[in-house]
Amino acid sequence: MNPTCKKRLGAIRLETMKVVAQEEIAPAIFELVLEGEMVEAMRAGQFLHLRVPDDAHLLRRPISISSIDKVKKQCHLIYRIEGAGTAIFSTLSQGDTLDVMGPQGNGFDLSDLDEQSQVLLVGGGIGVPPLLEVAKELHARGVKVVTVLGFATKDAVILETELAQYGQVFVTTDDGSYGIKGNVSVVIKDLDNQFDAVYSCGAPGMMKYINQTFYNHPRAYLSLESRMACGMGACYACVLKVPESETVSQRVCEDGPVFRTGTVVL
Repeated sequence: MNPTCKKRLGAIRLETMKVVAQEEIAPAIFELVLEGEMVEAMRAGQFLHLRVPDDAHLLRRPISISSIDKVKKQCHLIYRIEGAGTAIFSTLSQGDTLDVMGPQGNGFDLSDLDEQSQVLLVGGGIGVPPLLEVAKELHARGVKVVTVLGFATKDAVILETELAQYGQVFVTTDDGSYGIKGNVSVVIKDLDNQFDAVYSCGAPGMMKYINQTFYNHPRAYLSLESRMACGMGACYACVLKVPESETVSQRVCEDGPVFRTGTVVL
């Protein structure tokens, strides 16, 4: 197959993308830069489904898109080594290629926000990366962006400097080794701002807190992670229940990964 060849899978593309660069930005956390035509279709909050370049690993790995450069046709992915598959990704270097399916998911709704708007971003750990493109795009519109980040410890802190380009950033650590001791709730409960929208991504405990705190907010969103198989909504391996329903479910890969608060059971 020609390296630039791609085909459509409904609204999803299958493309061989080129590795432009890769760097370890924190212990076991890597930033991977990919280049390809697929970038033109990417939106903040979507993810890519990457094939591990090893025949022993059949399932693709979903990784969220951290930032998008449509002029250069490049995107940045930030991931943590969680097992053998992501460990193989970490060995890739400039000039290598990856079989990529995407862009997948519904992404964040950033419509109707402007210089009169205030937005809260809440990220935790490896859930921080997809918020970077959100902050960049909103800042370009003149939106006031406030970001609260939560990490386990100082060594795990990522993207603080990058996000600070687009607005005020608060950092918490569980052990108090950096920033404010505690979790993101320590900061959020003291914020007086009336936010027009809330965008979040993080560990299950953080997502439950955001879901409860902003349950009735008209524009509060959760970007959720889940183990996936097909990544296209066919296998129903990543379903979530809907409140007050025993029969209706939502698929993280197809109906998500972004959901309004109050619309799924966490």
